Amino acid sequence: MGTSSATTTTYHNFIDGAWVPSVSGDLFEDRNPANSDEVVGVFQKSTAADVADAIDAARLAYERWRLVPAPKRAELLFRAAQLIAERKEALARDMTREMGKVLDETRGDVQEAIDMTFFMAGEGRRQYGQTVPAEMRDKFAMSVRQPMGVAAIITPWNFPMAIPSWKIIPALVCGNTVVFKPATLTPLSALNFVKILEEAGIPRGVVNLVTGGGGNVGNAMLVSDTIRIVSFTGSTEVGRTVSEAAAPSFKKVHLEMGGKNVVMVMDDANLELAVEGCLWGGFGTTGQRCTAASRVVVHEKVYDAFLEQFVSRARALRVGDGLDPMTQVGPSVSQGQLDTVMKYVEIGKDEGARLMCGGRRPSGSVYTKGYFFEPTIFADVSPSMRIAQEEIFGPVVSVIPCRSFDEAVAIGNGVQYGLSASIYTQDVNRAFAAMRDMYTGIFYINAPTIGAEVHLPFGGTKATGNGHREAGTAALDVFSEWKSVYVDFSGRLQRAQIDAQEI
Repeated sequence: MGTSSATTTTYHNFIDGAWVPSVSGDLFEDRNPANSDEVVGVFQKSTAADVADAIDAARLAYERWRLVPAPKRAELLFRAAQLIAERKEALARDMTREMGKVLDETRGDVQEAIDMTFFMAGEGRRQYGQTVPAEMRDKFAMSVRQPMGVAAIITPWNFPMAIPSWKIIPALVCGNTVVFKPATLTPLSALNFVKILEEAGIPRGVVNLVTGGGGNVGNAMLVSDTIRIVSFTGSTEVGRTVSEAAAPSFKKVHLEMGGKNVVMVMDDANLELAVEGCLWGGFGTTGQRCTAASRVVVHEKVYDAFLEQFVSRARALRVGDGLDPMTQVGPSVSQGQLDTVMKYVEIGKDEGARLMCGGRRPSGSVYTKGYFFEPTIFADVSPSMRIAQEEIFGPVVSVIPCRSFDEAVAIGNGVQYGLSASIYTQDVNRAFAAMRDMYTGIFYINAPTIGAEVHLPFGGTKATGNGHREAGTAALDVFSEWKSVYVDFSGRLQRAQIDAQEI
């Protein structure tokens, strides 16, 4: 995996079943966002040459792996899920050290990888096709799934084990091989995941890990003719460039991108429950989720009462190191992310939104080495303001008043994204109308916009995605292609749709 010095470990790429340094000889540091003095590990700053080696290994391994029966592939994945479960606590602690979110949340992140891997292992015996009656006599018609080849997997830093599992595990169970580029901010969790797949017995070359920047590593994947599918989670801006780069070679592209999710609080809502949900949805993971509840639309009849409780509870949230059991909100992941949050707070003030709490870095010596920011709420936000339209990816929530259910839905749909939405109401008719009318990939009733489960499709509409879904059996459609098969056992030429069949 790498070499250790007295203070830090240097980790290697994983190519063709071996842990190897980059041909570049260059390295980069992975630092703790709660204490930037702490180096979590040193990783390979890879080049296009490393990517070429990984793609070549995956191409050769594919010829063997695709012929392994899917139930046998699944047995290896089942073993991997067991290993992740055994090491859950250590994996979560590593994740908190490199990504910052609180330990309870990193445990949840690891649990999601466990759940997904067990679920997809089950799909090894359930890659069902169809058998249908043929139009002609003495003819059999069916469809089967087939793998596609080498998959490029590009993942973000906010769910550094869950999201890789959503992509890599279904890719493998379908019979593809993988070249994996994790986010440069969270390479250790990715490496831990790949190490477990190696230990579980995944054959040489089937999974390859190359660390480094998107410019060098990611682009080299996108332009390779050998790569047949790209699965990317990240910003809409980068997703657009991924789509453009992959288009000339007709790669299949799966994009999971931004969100500007809404919680709609109606006048009949259980306010205490709604406040709880908005706190968790807005400030869980320090707001660094594509499903974060960054907008709250509140009916004017309960607006003041909701706002008072919401602000009071947000002020009381404890900011700090995610490894401290008292911490409720960890740091932003990096200085760059913190700068973005601070920029948007200034934009909100300039736009005339009312800053109710937060809006600054917490004071005190314990915060000086980390990228901390206070939970921030803007009130009296207009739906057209930038803070209500653009993804901030930090602990900033915009509260927007509305006069009716219809207006809440219109505001909810009035952004470029369409990932997740939620309504708090006691009216079943309203709940079903909202479920129908919100144009999002995910919808919650009396719960926040976060909390997806692995056995249902995950993804969004509009600028959030490009029509594909991950998780559930929908993920199999991303990582396999359909083949229709016709078996004619009549012994003569039968021309479908031309030769009439006698009854």
